[in-house]
Amino acid sequence: MIDVAIFALFIALTLAGVPIGVALMLGGSLAIGAADLGWLSIPNNFYAGIAKYPLLALPMFVLVGSVFDRSGVAQRLVQFALAIVGRGPGMLPAVAIGVAMFMGGISGSGPASAAAVGGVMLASMARAGYPPAYSASVIGAAAATDILIPPSIAFIVYSVMVPGASVPALFAAGLVPGVLAGCALIVPAIWLARRHRFGAGEANIERPPFLRALREATWGLFAPVLILGGMRMGWFTPTEAAVVAVFYGLFVGVFVYRTMRVREIVESLVESAEVSGVIMVVVALASIFAYAVSTLGIADPLTRAILDSGMGPWWALAAIVVVLLITGMVLDGISIFLIFVPLLTPLVRGFGWDVVWFGVLLTYMVAIGQFTPPLAVNLMVSSRLAGVRIEQTVPWVIWFVFAMLIVLVALIAVPELSLWLPRALNF
Repeated sequence: MIDVAIFALFIALTLAGVPIGVALMLGGSLAIGAADLGWLSIPNNFYAGIAKYPLLALPMFVLVGSVFDRSGVAQRLVQFALAIVGRGPGMLPAVAIGVAMFMGGISGSGPASAAAVGGVMLASMARAGYPPAYSASVIGAAAATDILIPPSIAFIVYSVMVPGASVPALFAAGLVPGVLAGCALIVPAIWLARRHRFGAGEANIERPPFLRALREATWGLFAPVLILGGMRMGWFTPTEAAVVAVFYGLFVGVFVYRTMRVREIVESLVESAEVSGVIMVVVALASIFAYAVSTLGIADPLTRAILDSGMGPWWALAAIVVVLLITGMVLDGISIFLIFVPLLTPLVRGFGWDVVWFGVLLTYMVAIGQFTPPLAVNLMVSSRLAGVRIEQTVPWVIWFVFAMLIVLVALIAVPELSLWLPRALNF
């Protein structure tokens, strides 16, 4: 009865509008009290949920995204991308996707990338003749690749919840899927632009000189090399890499580009503290739920039922994909991780799936949810910047969702697409 009560309370509270973290905490507390596990386990697990070394990197990478957003890196990356691809129908959307992917190698946050790239690209796309709803769809979908391309906040949260899934291995495993997703998004972006004759005004956009654009973008281009290369060379851990990236971004913004003053630095600190604080509190509250689920073995009967039902691993995985894709349309990524990872981990172990590979799949499905209405946090940001309603983006978004699903099928069918790089790097 406890397992039924914990989920019934959680669902009822969620439907009543209670924040996800609070609903998880109350559901877990009910189970702890009913099973007489000791009320002191609630504050103990609240603290233990965030007292983990890898989570130190989370606020730092959030701060990295804010610093690079205000330093002018995105603007210079756009100019460099324009110098490479030139002009023509569909080129500006391709530039937006490429820059969003590159920003993912700096911040690892989809909404932050949508804000940075949207702030730079939307006005240019509007002047070139792209409808605002289409532009918002492109940028919202492009920003979804940021939680796959390392460094990724989602991977940090997953690594804390799943033993055996190290942060460096997840970072390496997400790189190829992130690049494949970005390339897949470029195809419908260009096809839609040319089919509907968007971008007629691109001929009037001046193509920046390549060498000058390269010189100005060099500092931004070097950031992912510093972050990922330093981790690979063993110079610093992922947590230390986040701190290095913050100081590098401040150096570029204050001394190189000279676009950041004390006010911009304070705004970055305040913004990142607010975002990180919300994530940390939700993680801590959800740890109480996770403790109750694992200690009471609530997920074990479900796992045994699936394993004993004769359902093969592929059918089980297909069911998980369908559930998570639907859930991703109504819940944010952190909530999905905190709710489903404790439930799915025994199933992953039971079928013998690689935890790193499954982490990439889970993150990929969350990425699709980031730009799939009605929640679509990335799309909320880009739509607000473009001045359109989310429902206006649906005719365009469905094409990008379809492109991402094709890559998802490839990642499921060929796990080595995710796993070969961490194995090659001995992570």
